[in-house]
Amino acid sequence: MSQIIDRRLNGRNKSAVNRQRFIRRYRKQIKSAVAKAITKRSITDMDKSEKIIIPKKDLAEPHITHAPGGKREYVHPGNKEFLTGDRIQRPKSGAGQGAGDQASKDGSGEDNFVFELSREEFLDLYFDDLSLPDLVKKELAIIPQYKFVRAGVTTSGIPTNINIIRSMRQATARRMALGGPYKKRLKEATIQLEKLLLDHTEDDLIVKNLKDEISSLKNRISRLPFIDSIDLRYNYKTKQMTPATQAVMFCIMDVSGSMDEIKKDIAKRFFILLYLFLRKNYKKIEIVFIRHHTSAKEVDEHEFFYSRETGGTVVSSALELMRDVMRDRYPASAWNIYAAQASDGDNWNADSPYCQQLLAEAIMPDVQYFSYIEIMPRHHQSLWEAYASITDDHPNFSMKNIDGIDDIYPVFRELFQRKPA
Repeated sequence: MSQIIDRRLNGRNKSAVNRQRFIRRYRKQIKSAVAKAITKRSITDMDKSEKIIIPKKDLAEPHITHAPGGKREYVHPGNKEFLTGDRIQRPKSGAGQGAGDQASKDGSGEDNFVFELSREEFLDLYFDDLSLPDLVKKELAIIPQYKFVRAGVTTSGIPTNINIIRSMRQATARRMALGGPYKKRLKEATIQLEKLLLDHTEDDLIVKNLKDEISSLKNRISRLPFIDSIDLRYNYKTKQMTPATQAVMFCIMDVSGSMDEIKKDIAKRFFILLYLFLRKNYKKIEIVFIRHHTSAKEVDEHEFFYSRETGGTVVSSALELMRDVMRDRYPASAWNIYAAQASDGDNWNADSPYCQQLLAEAIMPDVQYFSYIEIMPRHHQSLWEAYASITDDHPNFSMKNIDGIDDIYPVFRELFQRKPA
């Protein structure tokens, strides 16, 4: 069985095959380095490429060496400490050879391995094994989606759709069909001529007539075109309507006065990860950004992440706005609806029970998945206590707590971990 080795180079003389082999081999170490790198990034650098460092001990491979054991005799000139028969202690493995964590006495050593991941490789590893839970195919939107699929070949088309193999096959068949009788007669005439020349001369009339016939047959065969317009075949594609898996994600962020800059930075980091994840993995998904303090407002992406507006806290205003947007633009019969809410949990005590009622009765029956992120140390606020009762009746509701930046990645993966089929 033949094996094909692809040695085509990517940019800067990097082999794609070797890079993918290296990533597969050290996937665990690379994913660990990616998880550490994301906590040190600023919001604007979340989706950029990354240089990661893999400790050299993780790159070590088993190999066979000759051990320094056995009976050996050495002669060391200038020895003043030992006599013949004295036992000396064996030096520690790697001593003086630069194999340890520190450099050797002669100054030599080995650095950790630095590997640069492209933006696509970084996001692939970062969002590995993640997906939106319970994504189902529902009825299509008003504008149906189509795709072109192969449906055989046709005798007419444009040059870019020529099927070379089918065209050459057709040309070969035509030449065989049209030239077959001539070739058969040419072979018979050639054999007959050879027999006649044994008993006749070149000037005999019968020989001349036979030579003329052979020449005529060769001319007929040579005049057959190698390929003709009737031989051309074109790939035929037909348009088919395809089922569309479409989803909408509601991103709800608390920007009230109790959300200080550190908490807002954590919330923004979480939503940026969610935004990159959705854009990367789903072709048709819409994102609705909602900011709220005492009142809620639907905003664009830039205002959601960079606006400095603040105020009191009325969480129900954001849930009411989400409910209204769902009813007006995203009916549950046609859309997979998801929501992620980030808050510190601080809310008016009288408003939290209404939030629980609004979420349980008006939102949860129509959404595929709702995740609530509370950015607060382990002592929870009133909103957490109100939401806690929803998890019993709605398994598609999830609550997680984030203490600091280091908790963002584990919580994000836990919320959107791909469930087994």
